[in-house]
Amino acid sequence: MAKAVYLEHYLDSIEGLPYELQRNFTLMSELDNRTEEQKAEIDKLAEDYVANVKNLASDQRVQHLQKIENAYTKCKEYSDDKVQLAMQIYELVDKHIRRLDADLARFENDLKDKLDTSSQESSDEKRLKKDKSVRDKKVTRTQKESDPDSPGRKKVKNSPNNTDLAMHPSDVLDMPVDPNEPTYCLCSQVSYGEMIGCDNLDCPIEWFHFACVGLATKPKGKWYCPCCIKEMRKK
Repeated sequence: MAKAVYLEHYLDSIEGLPYELQRNFTLMSELDNRTEEQKAEIDKLAEDYVANVKNLASDQRVQHLQKIENAYTKCKEYSDDKVQLAMQIYELVDKHIRRLDADLARFENDLKDKLDTSSQESSDEKRLKKDKSVRDKKVTRTQKESDPDSPGRKKVKNSPNNTDLAMHPSDVLDMPVDPNEPTYCLCSQVSYGEMIGCDNLDCPIEWFHFACVGLATKPKGKWYCPCCIKEMRKK
């Protein structure tokens, strides 16, 4: 779209250029014809002077030479006018060339700005998608905390009757381990007994056994694991 606008404006600006060039070239052609006529007249006057110089009086010779000089002066004037017209043509064309160069430079800058804006919008879109992914992850983690089937609410089935009895970590070591079951806590063991979730949404471990973090009952308010507390103190 911008390219079409620049092109349209430039074509409008050079619409009258052919007529101006044609007029100047016509004037130059007329000056050429006049110059040739003056040159022919100079040749004729020179021939007459040479043929009759011996028969001419002193004042007649001066007058004859003056005519030849005037003809040369007139011829020079025509040549100077022709040079002026040529300079006007050059400046006229050069002006439009400079206008074209300036329009091209502006068009390139506009195109570059448009590409930069498009790239920035693409980067912003990627950042928004990334932020949305992080938010979705946090929402999923929050839902996981409130899910009754989450690791923090799981009880190990340590009897055929599925009784929810707390287990000691040493008891877990004697249990058969499913290699596909996820592990938690500082001990990197599976979920068993009572567990507590770290309130730091970016916690890499998330869930901890009460015994591993020195808890007997669930604390009130927010609770942070030892790893996250250590990182917070560093900041």
